[in-house]
Amino acid sequence: MVNHTQNIRQSLIEVQNVKKSFKDIKAVKGVNLSIFAGEFIAVLGPNGAGKTTLVEMIEGIQLPDEGKIIISGKEWKNHEKELHKIIGLSLQETRFVDKLTTFETTRLFASFYGLGNNRVNEVLELVGLNDKKKAYVNNLSGGQRQRLALAVALLNKPGILLLDEPTSGLDPNARREIWNILLQLKKENTSLILTTHYMEEAEILCDRIIIMDKGQILAQGTLEEILKQSGKKEVIEFTLHEKINSGDLTNSTLHINWNNNLETGSIVIEDIQLQMSGLFEFLKNKNLTINRFDYRRVTLDDIFTSMTGRHLNE
Repeated sequence: MVNHTQNIRQSLIEVQNVKKSFKDIKAVKGVNLSIFAGEFIAVLGPNGAGKTTLVEMIEGIQLPDEGKIIISGKEWKNHEKELHKIIGLSLQETRFVDKLTTFETTRLFASFYGLGNNRVNEVLELVGLNDKKKAYVNNLSGGQRQRLALAVALLNKPGILLLDEPTSGLDPNARREIWNILLQLKKENTSLILTTHYMEEAEILCDRIIIMDKGQILAQGTLEEILKQSGKKEVIEFTLHEKINSGDLTNSTLHINWNNNLETGSIVIEDIQLQMSGLFEFLKNKNLTINRFDYRRVTLDDIFTSMTGRHLNE
């Protein structure tokens, strides 16, 4: 995890009161953020949270309407060539030419940097695609395509790597293959900004976690810091015998998070004795009975849900 000396280190990336709108949609609303060398950062949030727009502005793909983004002491304006040399990126959907092989695809992108076959072979080895050099892109699995996108992002030996949902839609095994590659890069002091809606991904890979929703940062810090800041410790989950009417929820002061069919609910709690008695009183008044009851430690998704009323993967 990040040690607390980071506040006296010079930041690698500074995001200063950045705002971005698209017509009537305010995608990013005054975000401030500092990222330090060698740090892995996860930006969590559901679709529409603003995380992709934020990362695209850091990448230089989008320009902020207001505010500044400073990378290694430079802004994108007048410093594009310098900054492109130190940044590697993989967008949410990377499209390649189907009728090129894995090696030909990587070599094509390597030529943009003036790099030769040696570097192509190095990155294909790094991402575990050596045995797929002659395979056409259209014959690669989803996980292999994502590893190819990562290989392309690593060609220029970037000090800063920006990955937008790199494991979205992949099966658990393919996801873990990407994680292992990124953990290897961490040993080489690479800085990473990762957007994701997978809690486990953020917890395993990243030093700090930033939770975004509706264009704003709701919380940031290490996993332990975010859980501590929330003041929440446990979660009660229950399933009812009956299906509750949505109109019956209006008088509840328990902040129950219901699923779509209003049969399963959960509460993120601070005081189990007080809130359990309140839950049972609420259900008794509604003539409702519990079919299943669980009690567990709080997670990032619980914290996000308690802040927004939505789950991270929605």
